[in-house]
Amino acid sequence: SGKQTLKIFDGNDAVKRNQFRLISVPRIAKNEEVVEAALRAYYINDDQQEYELQTFTQQALLSDDVINRNNAAEDSNLGSVFRESVPEAWIIRAKPKDEEVIRIYPAWLKVGMAYVSLRVNEDSTTQTVIKEVLPLLGRQMECLQNFRLVEVLMGSKQVQRTVLDNQELILNRLKDIRKTSIRQMNQTRFYVVENNKSIVRVNLFVGGLPPQLSPEEYTNILKHELAIKSAVVLEISCFSEAERIYMLVKDTTVNDKPLNAVVIPEVMASKIPQNCCPLLVFVNPKSGGLKGRDLLYSFRKLLNPHQVFELTNGGPLPGFHMFSEVPSFRVLVCGGDGTVGWVLGALEEIRHKLVCSEPSVAILPLGTGNDLGRVLRWGAGYSGEDPYSILVSVDEADDVLMDRWTILLDAEEPAEGTENGVAEPEPPKIVQMNNYCGLGIDAELSLDFHHAREEEPGKFNSRFHNKGVYVKVGLQKISHTRNLHKDIKLQVDQHEVELPSIEGLIFINIPSWGSGADLWGSESDNRFEKPRIDDGLLEVVGVTGVVHMGQVQGGFRSGIRIAQGSYFRVTLLKPIPVQVDGEPWIQAPGQIIISAAGPKVHMLKKSKQKQKKTGS
Repeated sequence: SGKQTLKIFDGNDAVKRNQFRLISVPRIAKNEEVVEAALRAYYINDDQQEYELQTFTQQALLSDDVINRNNAAEDSNLGSVFRESVPEAWIIRAKPKDEEVIRIYPAWLKVGMAYVSLRVNEDSTTQTVIKEVLPLLGRQMECLQNFRLVEVLMGSKQVQRTVLDNQELILNRLKDIRKTSIRQMNQTRFYVVENNKSIVRVNLFVGGLPPQLSPEEYTNILKHELAIKSAVVLEISCFSEAERIYMLVKDTTVNDKPLNAVVIPEVMASKIPQNCCPLLVFVNPKSGGLKGRDLLYSFRKLLNPHQVFELTNGGPLPGFHMFSEVPSFRVLVCGGDGTVGWVLGALEEIRHKLVCSEPSVAILPLGTGNDLGRVLRWGAGYSGEDPYSILVSVDEADDVLMDRWTILLDAEEPAEGTENGVAEPEPPKIVQMNNYCGLGIDAELSLDFHHAREEEPGKFNSRFHNKGVYVKVGLQKISHTRNLHKDIKLQVDQHEVELPSIEGLIFINIPSWGSGADLWGSESDNRFEKPRIDDGLLEVVGVTGVVHMGQVQGGFRSGIRIAQGSYFRVTLLKPIPVQVDGEPWIQAPGQIIISAAGPKVHMLKKSKQKQKKTGS
């Protein structure tokens, strides 16, 4: 083969953990070409001239002594990195510098200035850096002892802060970070921070507790499991006690479900300018393959890392708790339609505790269907756009209202389990709907897709593959005949509605269904009003089968318009597949009631006109 695969480590930490990335390069590649490929593997966009490759042996792994093969004559760098015996593993190293320029960020809000650039050399210490930075930030009249320099590492899981000693040599500190991990250097910032004698208060969010218990029951759980003597609200005034509880929560399960703990940063809302509207960002790293993880890194670099939350670590509630005192803010949700529904549901749950009770929500679609993202002009799915331009688009977006709906599922059939020989019916279930609710063939396909994803979750990491599975399960149902109209009864605004011969019944809140199809259609009809997402009405549409659904998806037909209204009662005469916003299940015979869910939600619709802005 004309190519060779190499293991690339980005520093000593990766070597110790044996965490490498593979690159494939031609055997005749020159040093600089291999360095460029290695940097690209770690998404590092720096000048490749500032880096070099080093190899190591098994002994070097144990002794942490790395051999620098670039000590050879300078002319040898022009040749191939490969010789007769080619090491299979290499480490990227930053070339030593006598001086360099670093960015120092003010830890207080300074409108119009994100950071200042400062040149440091071998003699620069933490104290000299603070002395040079303060005049650039307009604080030259203040005492140096009132400030400290803090190193902040913005990882994907957490944010680590290290206060630097006043006499620490900054250039040596940079060399140590790069030696540990080149990528870690790119995720590190330096902040100049005021020394405030503030009262210690750690806000700890504890998630995973059983739902719908009384305050006394929650208190008893926390007292028993975590030995907490205070109330359920965990505001802890001792760092050691906060650390003890945090570590204990990580190892605690309640009803066989593990608890999770998130430390919530404190926002000084009183210092936020009146015309400032911060952005709260939620990212689902499981959506969109690895794109969610990359966006998490990008937004934490562009914004204050504390305002970017990973949804797999505690869900949306920690973010809303952190912003509870902020007078005005917006929300950006990076994920699929299910993720958006999750965040909107959490917002409805905590709205009464927020000073800004109705924040507007923007979407960066990462899922498979992304119907709500399409309707609000955010596109069919994220395809690698510059994260900074996304933030500018959110800033320029238009505020619109959207209806949300509550679905009450009241099964009349007894549950399978019995107690004392008497069968008990299933308790009523309440779910929220943003996009659509389907009964019959539409929900059955979603259920088959859901089962396929549960069997092999690793394969469902791209929109193309997901849609292929949908097509496959649809073809398997193409010859099936059902009579859904005989198995259900529909009542709209207290009036009985006769159903045509259909296999699927769908209630739609937005003009996009099944990855962008227009199920209602654009034809004018005197019987119904033109649908809008804020009109307080749902449209009811029928489909005759898989072929009809395929024709709708292809844009050749529309669904069968059945009704339009604000209150619906569906009677199920037998078990029927049901799906709400892509979440399917089999619903037992009984009643389904759909009604408006409280106040409309504020959403952000991407502006049509490209506005010119110099900052975000």
